[in-house]
Amino acid sequence: MKYGFSEITPEIKKLADSSIEGYKIDPNLYTQYDVKRGLRDINGNGVVAGLTNISTIKVLETGDGMPNHGDGKLYYRGIDVEDIVQGFITEKRYGFEETIYLLLFGNMPSEHELAVFRKTLADFRTLPASFTRDVIMKSPSDNMMNTLAKSVLALYSYDDKANDISIPNVLRQCIELITLFPVLAVYGYHAFRYARQNDSLFIHAPNPDLSIAENILYMLRPNKNYTELEARILDLALVLHAEHGGGNNSTFTVHVVSSSGTDTYSAIAAALGSLKGPKHGGANIKVAMMFDDMKENVGDWTDEEEVKSYLRKLLHKEAFDHSGLIYGMGHAVYSQSDPRAKVFKQFVKKLSAEKGREDEFRLYELVERLAPEVIAEERRIYKGVCANVDFYSGFVYRMLGIPDELFTPLFATSRIAGWSAHRIEEIINSNKIIRPAYKAVSPMREYTDMENRMD
Repeated sequence: MKYGFSEITPEIKKLADSSIEGYKIDPNLYTQYDVKRGLRDINGNGVVAGLTNISTIKVLETGDGMPNHGDGKLYYRGIDVEDIVQGFITEKRYGFEETIYLLLFGNMPSEHELAVFRKTLADFRTLPASFTRDVIMKSPSDNMMNTLAKSVLALYSYDDKANDISIPNVLRQCIELITLFPVLAVYGYHAFRYARQNDSLFIHAPNPDLSIAENILYMLRPNKNYTELEARILDLALVLHAEHGGGNNSTFTVHVVSSSGTDTYSAIAAALGSLKGPKHGGANIKVAMMFDDMKENVGDWTDEEEVKSYLRKLLHKEAFDHSGLIYGMGHAVYSQSDPRAKVFKQFVKKLSAEKGREDEFRLYELVERLAPEVIAEERRIYKGVCANVDFYSGFVYRMLGIPDELFTPLFATSRIAGWSAHRIEEIINSNKIIRPAYKAVSPMREYTDMENRMD
C-alpha cells in the first residue's frame, strides 16, 4: 500500500494483458484513411486547427526547395522575440513582466503602463489565508506539477466568481494565477522537502519590489541571496518559454478545454497535466539526466569519436533510458535553428564561466554540433535537426541551484502567460466546442449471450 492506494493486483495485470490486443491499431490504416497521426503530416507540419494573433512560428526560406529547411523565427504579437530580448539586454532590465503584458494586451507597455502592471502583479501575489497550511503543506506530493495542479484547482474554492467567464473576470483570474505560480511552485517544493525528506522548513514571503525572476530565487534560497547574472538569466528563460503558438500540446489543451465553456482553473489545470509529460515540458529534466549519464560513461569529453559513439548508443536504445532519443535535439517546426536556444546559448556560456563549469558547457556545445550528424547517419529524416530550447535550460537550472523537481514548474510559470492569452482569445472568438473526428476501424460484431461466451 502507498498513501492509501493499492498495488497492481494479478487480476488487474491479467485484465490489462488480455485487453491490449483490442486497443492496437494497424499503422498502415493511418495512411489508408489519410489520417494525420499526431495531427502532423509526413514532414512534421501541424494540421491547421485554428487562427491566432498571439504568436508566430516560422522557418525562413533558404531557396533550396526543401520544406522546413531554414533558421527558425519566433514572434510574440508580431515582434521578433530576438529583438524583444535584445531590448531587455541593452537597457539592462528584467523583461518577463513586459512579455506578459505584450502577450495579454497585444502591445509593449509604456513606462507608466508597466509600473501599474507590476504593482497589480505584486498586489495579487498573496495567497488566501491559511492556503499554504491547508492546501500546500498537507499531503505534499513528490511531483511539483501535480502540486501546482492541485493548488490551482483548490483556488477555485476561494473565488466567489470562479465560473464567471466574462473577459474582465477571466483576465483577473489569469493575472492572479500568473503572479501566484512561482509562489505555489516554490512553497510546494519546500513542503515536499520538509515532509518527505525531513529537511528544514523556511517560507519566504515574496518581495513586492522584486521581479518575478528575482522572487523565485529569493523565495527558493534559504539566505534569499542571488547574483544579478543569475536573476537575469532566469528572467531570460521565462521570456523565451512564455509562448510558442497555439498548436503546442499544452496550449492546444487550453483551447480545447476553454472551448467547452469551463472555468479558468480547470483550463489551466488541464494545461499543467499536458506540460507535465516528458514529451513536452518534462524534456528539460530528461536532457539534464541524459548528460549526467553521458558524463559518467564518456571518459574524454573532448573526444569527438567517443561522444559520437555514445550518441549512437542513445539512438540504438543502448544507453541512458533506452528510449532511442537524444533529448533536446529536434523540434516539430524548427530544423536548422531554434531561435530560443540560439538566444539562450550566449548567456549560458556567461553563467558557466561564473560558476566554473566551462568544461560542461563545451560538452553541451560539442553534442549540439555532433548530434545532427549522427542522427542524419542513423535515421531517415525529412528535415534538419537542431538543438531546441530544452537543450540548455536544464543545464542553466542546475547552475542556478534549482532542484530538478522545479524544472517543469518553472516552464509552467513562464508558459501560463501564453496559456492565459490563448484562453482569452478562445473565449472571445470561438462559438463552437472543439471536436475533431476519429475514424472508427474496429470490425462490427454480433452481441453474444452470456451462456454462449467462452472463458
